[in-house]
Amino acid sequence: MTIRVLLADDQAMIRRGLRLILEDQPDISVVAEAADGAEAVALARRLRPDVCLVDIRMPCLDGVAVTRALAGPGVHDPLRVVVVTTFDLDEYVYGALRGGAVGFVLKDAGPSLLVEAVRAASAGDALISPSVTLRLLRRFTAAAAPAADGPPRPLSERESEVVRAIARGRTNQEIAAELFISLSTVKSHLSGIQTKLGVRNRTQIAAWAWENRMMGDT
Repeated sequence: MTIRVLLADDQAMIRRGLRLILEDQPDISVVAEAADGAEAVALARRLRPDVCLVDIRMPCLDGVAVTRALAGPGVHDPLRVVVVTTFDLDEYVYGALRGGAVGFVLKDAGPSLLVEAVRAASAGDALISPSVTLRLLRRFTAAAAPAADGPPRPLSERESEVVRAIARGRTNQEIAAELFISLSTVKSHLSGIQTKLGVRNRTQIAAWAWENRMMGDT
């Protein structure tokens, strides 16, 4: 099945490059391009693409606002948004993460990682650039006080292991191999974790883990 992608970036040259990379893959098709955030929201709501690749800095609405509009807590049927940025320590990326983005990648990460991020988002197994996972989440949780209370329903030991693996940027397949469990069991744990933490996706699980000091000195 073809993965339908919306590209949102204010630079035509960047959009052209991303389109060339993605449409070189037999399973990916770019169905629309947007030059600003307002256009991105309008097109995404009308076309309902499988994945929205959204630049963080755009006119009209920035990537954070676009992400919240398409995937935020108040959205009944959220779309899958992957944030693309030039800056691996950009505070806007963290805002988009908290706003519902399922992943984020750097523009200079290379074609293969970009394609992998799109496929992962489409499959519900979102990808976060490993360097971004560690550096960005550390930066923006370092000054935050630990949460006074844990989740309403405590995590089991196995669920805590899965949470820490997600926060390190592991995929479902990698988690299954590391913990010697099946892929279906990993997905079952993810569903239970999301319910207990009150979050929508694995990116928010990762942010929760760092905010609550589950990662130690990793």
